Amino acid sequence: MCDDIRKTIREKKEEWENGAVAKSVGKFPERESGFETTSGIEVGRLYCPSDAPSDEEYIDNVGFPGEYPFTRGVQPTMYRGRFWTMRQYAGFSSAKETNERFRYLAEQGQTGFSVAFDLPTQLGMDSDNPLAEGEVGKTGVPVDSARDIEALFDGLDFSKISVSMTINAPANVLLAMYIVAAERKGVAPGALNGTVQNDILKEYTARGMYIFPPKPSMRLITDVFKYCAANVPKWNTISISGYHIREAGSTAAQEVAFTLADGIAYAQSAIDAGLDVDQFAGRLSFFFNAHNNFFEEIAKFRAARRLWAKIMKERFGAKKPTSMMMRFHTQTAGSMLTAQQADNNVAQVTLQALAAALGGTQSLHTNSWDEALALPSEDAVRVALRTQQIIAHESGVADTIDPLAGSYFVESLTDEIERVSIEYIEKIDEMGGAVGAIEKGWMQKEIQDAAYRWQKDVESGRRVVVGVNKFQAKGEKKHILLRVSEQAEREQKANLEKLRAERDEGRAAASLDALRKLAETPDAPLFDAILEAARADATLGEICGVFRDAFGVFRAP
Repeated sequence: MCDDIRKTIREKKEEWENGAVAKSVGKFPERESGFETTSGIEVGRLYCPSDAPSDEEYIDNVGFPGEYPFTRGVQPTMYRGRFWTMRQYAGFSSAKETNERFRYLAEQGQTGFSVAFDLPTQLGMDSDNPLAEGEVGKTGVPVDSARDIEALFDGLDFSKISVSMTINAPANVLLAMYIVAAERKGVAPGALNGTVQNDILKEYTARGMYIFPPKPSMRLITDVFKYCAANVPKWNTISISGYHIREAGSTAAQEVAFTLADGIAYAQSAIDAGLDVDQFAGRLSFFFNAHNNFFEEIAKFRAARRLWAKIMKERFGAKKPTSMMMRFHTQTAGSMLTAQQADNNVAQVTLQALAAALGGTQSLHTNSWDEALALPSEDAVRVALRTQQIIAHESGVADTIDPLAGSYFVESLTDEIERVSIEYIEKIDEMGGAVGAIEKGWMQKEIQDAAYRWQKDVESGRRVVVGVNKFQAKGEKKHILLRVSEQAEREQKANLEKLRAERDEGRAAASLDALRKLAETPDAPLFDAILEAARADATLGEICGVFRDAFGVFRAP
């Protein structure tokens, strides 16, 4: 569109605002609440062609699916070729019960498995650690050894399934145990397909499930990069997570900026460890939140893809197109689920999932309506999965690629989220990158301040949360909820005692001694030694205990 036409449109818009709009507002005033996104971006009354990229800017800023800068998607045909992976998150009670849930979901049409681990596992503790008392199997599945991984995926073919493991501080240990469990079923590492979250930086900023200080943690992460690049080529070695940053209260723009800043830190750490960017960048993946502001979320996904492509090309000199692609998993916003009128969560999750699909996600988890009350029940999980299937098969949104491209509003919002994100990244660079910003507490404070502003807006009624601060109902409907029995913890401890009695104790001790020597040697590769310890049935707590002794533990400032 030529400049003269854009100028004419702007002039006509001004005439419209001074005429028809002014007359209408005089009779029917607009709502008093602020018109802005969760990132504080002002939402205009109307968007026109003059607010969107010009024809000359289209190739550089919007482009085509499967081509740089990937604004419109990472695959040339996107969902016309295949739908996103419907990867429902599950884990509770025991490996046996979680395996039953996985099998149920597979029967319902799920195409990938995503594992939730309990808190002791996330903190590298065995189930019989005194600090684990009362937490075993409560928020995820407990895993103490490779035997638990075998039970978790019993009856499922390691060579055919895609598995995502939401684990961070002890990610290398859980991945090693998964490889060992597959070996015991006759499946070589090269055939394995999946993702390990392995993103420790967001734990320091948003979630708190860290063990070791940042520098040795970065060593453990890049060690996984190296091993998998050579031995597990189909495995995504990290899922750089904005999800938990958003759950902690960040804005959409902060979610993009802080996630990409973490990605920059991981990429630089891998390069400093001697890896070529095109050797590992294609196996980096991301994990985003699908929040409530429908159009902002769609624009957020598009802006994140474009900005990451520019970072990989311009900052790191990536040559391969796959190195510049941002592939990401999405989960609907757990923090937006309400205990009040919990049935409303079905509608919220549907809108969030629709935004993820319109934003071009590669895989998706839809939260269950009852998760504000308990771990999800089987019926609620089925509704969550059916939500994805209805969007995919019935809504029509998957029939054409990036259907909201060209929307004056969406294109303008995409540009603005990218601009704000760049400003944040530049500030983080001035502090020495993500690790420096975390050590200074700056990123944590930015998230906390955003969360505080949100809560104030909810409490004042400026932001409406249906059923919570407006449209409340008297009395709440009784729901049948999933409860984890205390017997599950007793059985897990008994299994752990049995493992220690049956294993070759000399082999386990020797493997831990070998790992200790390597951990105390700067820059020594660790993953082969972790694998040997897992093969010897050394436990998660024992292996992480070696690292605690060698690296120390992190205390938040």
